Amino acid sequence: MKLTVVGGGSTYTPELIDGFARLRETLPIEELVLVDPAADRLELVGGLARRIFAKQGHGGRITTTADLDAAVEGADAVLLQLRVGGQAAREKDETWPLECGCVGQETTGAGGLAKALRTVPVVLDIAERVRRANPRAWIIDFTNPVGIVTRALLEAGHKAVGLCNVAIGFQRKFAGLLGVTPADVHLDHVGLNHLTWETGVRLGGPEGENLLPKLLADHGDTVADDLRLPRPLLDRLGVVPSYYLRYYYAHDAVVRELRTKPSRAAEVAAMEKELLAMYGDPALDEKPELLAKRGGAYYSEAAVDLAAALLGGSGSPYQVVNTLNRGTLPFLPDDAVIEVQAAVGPTGPVPLPVPEVDPLFAGLVANVTAYEELALQAALRGGRDRVFRALLAHPLIGQYEYAEALTDQLVAHNREHLAWA
Repeated sequence: MKLTVVGGGSTYTPELIDGFARLRETLPIEELVLVDPAADRLELVGGLARRIFAKQGHGGRITTTADLDAAVEGADAVLLQLRVGGQAAREKDETWPLECGCVGQETTGAGGLAKALRTVPVVLDIAERVRRANPRAWIIDFTNPVGIVTRALLEAGHKAVGLCNVAIGFQRKFAGLLGVTPADVHLDHVGLNHLTWETGVRLGGPEGENLLPKLLADHGDTVADDLRLPRPLLDRLGVVPSYYLRYYYAHDAVVRELRTKPSRAAEVAAMEKELLAMYGDPALDEKPELLAKRGGAYYSEAAVDLAAALLGGSGSPYQVVNTLNRGTLPFLPDDAVIEVQAAVGPTGPVPLPVPEVDPLFAGLVANVTAYEELALQAALRGGRDRVFRALLAHPLIGQYEYAEALTDQLVAHNREHLAWA
């Protein structure tokens, strides 16, 4: 089996490598190719990756290259984890929206739209090259904003599935609180990427007993603290929202907070500098503890599980993925990309039935889905008016004066990445 990681020079990659090494019986990789245009980073990450494999006794071969076409030739699966514009672009995404009193964040709001506009054309070019090299290859997208990027891939006819680590993080957290193994926990997970709710926590599978009411009763304070939302809100909702819902449920408080501290991008950039220095140490042969603060917890387990299931291995039968709606949520178009539990196999994911969604959540999902459709059109076709329409549709913006100002800022800060600007 050959697997290619596009964006292999990311400081995330050792987390992925560690998972490949530990879970080699689930996903038996013979050849792993890390591809990245940043040769200096790629050399450091590639060296550590080989040492991790060697220490854990993995016999697979790891190669590094800047040649994308060579990297994807013959690949069974291609994992995308790229960041167009790097941390410098993220820094801007997280700061200029604050000038209009809107959340500055890399995956939602105006910053998320900027990232989508930079990313979608690049990802589609990569996907076409994958298709030419091996039309049977699966594309696993971990690149944010995952919902919009995955929708772009699927609309273009690619064999693609979107992946996020939010659900697997909740699965691990709830398993610890309930005193069971993660494999015992099945989540009723519904919504869009970075806009999801856990409406059930079941033991043993989709038909198992729902322990969410007990979990909230016994551990609601702990869950609320992790989400940085008030416990009474969780009690009134009766579900567990993802931490990204804080941008909606406490928008103004988040804006005030973001204005008083360094951006997350600045924190990550400093962390990456330290991590890359560690990766260059020839004695280091395991992922460093600092990497846990970088984000992407349990990313490797989720990626291994999904790739194994898609390639006919022993991945979990049910997994939370981003895939086409196709009637699963009847209030959304069939071609919307949703994030739900699905049965996953070599023919791709098939969403499990979802009970009727509370209008409190369905309304927001429908609103953001409409924004994502407009965002994708802006990414594919360009134009200031399409950017404005997407921003005006976003529930975190919504006012025409803000949308006008944010459109100007977005174009000004991303001109080098926008072919039409």
